[in-house]
Amino acid sequence: MRVFGIVLIIVGILMMVFTGINFQKKENVAKIGPVEINKKENKHVGWPTYVGGIVAVAGVVMAVAGGKKK
Repeated sequence: MRVFGIVLIIVGILMMVFTGINFQKKENVAKIGPVEINKKENKHVGWPTYVGGIVAVAGVVMAVAGGKKK
């Protein structure tokens, strides 16, 4: 559980630094014999900065709770 908390902390910090990712999707529009028509479309997946903070705080809680032994 402690390792998962550390991973969440790292992911949360990265989410705060990078507020989204961009990628390009290639779609086949038409194929007529040997001729192909393709379409490239830019996509963006974004998230608010505070979500990264929430994930990082959850990671800290999990790392602290996982570190306590009875």
